[in-house]
Amino acid sequence: MANHLQLGFQDASSPIMEELIEFHDHALMVALAICSLVLYLLTLMLAEKLSSNTVDAQEIELIWTILPAIVLILLALPSLQILYMMDEINEPDLTLKAIGRQWYWTYEYTDFTDLTFDSYMTPTTELSPGHFRLLEVDHRVIVPMESPIRVLVTAGDVLHSWAIPSLGVKTDAIPGRLNQTSFIATRPGIFYGQCSGMCGDNHSYMPIVVESTPLAHLEHRSSLLTL
Repeated sequence: MANHLQLGFQDASSPIMEELIEFHDHALMVALAICSLVLYLLTLMLAEKLSSNTVDAQEIELIWTILPAIVLILLALPSLQILYMMDEINEPDLTLKAIGRQWYWTYEYTDFTDLTFDSYMTPTTELSPGHFRLLEVDHRVIVPMESPIRVLVTAGDVLHSWAIPSLGVKTDAIPGRLNQTSFIATRPGIFYGQCSGMCGDNHSYMPIVVESTPLAHLEHRSSLLTL
């Protein structure tokens, strides 16, 4: 959950988000090194008079041609690795289908028979103490902790986007098309997200809430429901 005046990312709650934050820091350090080098060269040029040898030096031309290529390689390799990790889905323990509608979400646990529910935003007048305005829903998505979860995302009317920042998940919901993503919640908790696609007047009233719970708690809860 983001805090007021927060400048960085939310705390990572999945391996993918941890990799994304690490890549962000890596790219930021590369950009800082480039800016420092350019600032140093500009200062050097302004402080000293350029000679014809400096302007026509082939060594300098070789350096400023090879150096950007090396920088691009340093950025491209970890970026491609993360992209392949985000697309790789191997034997998920649970499959969840999220359907975007105007303006709520419909969820289906496809591994179970007839387990479908709608998730609407909780109105401000009905919020319980400690709940967040515009982020709380009447029915949360419950998933087991430390288990691979596959999410199938589509839409029933217009374009939507299923996004949870702390889990590193953002997938477009397109009518007539089935996109998929995956995540592993590494700790128990409640993770908030919102529709990230401009889907109409009530676009800001489509929150997403995923609750990660240890598997033992889920088994205990299901046993109570069967009593």
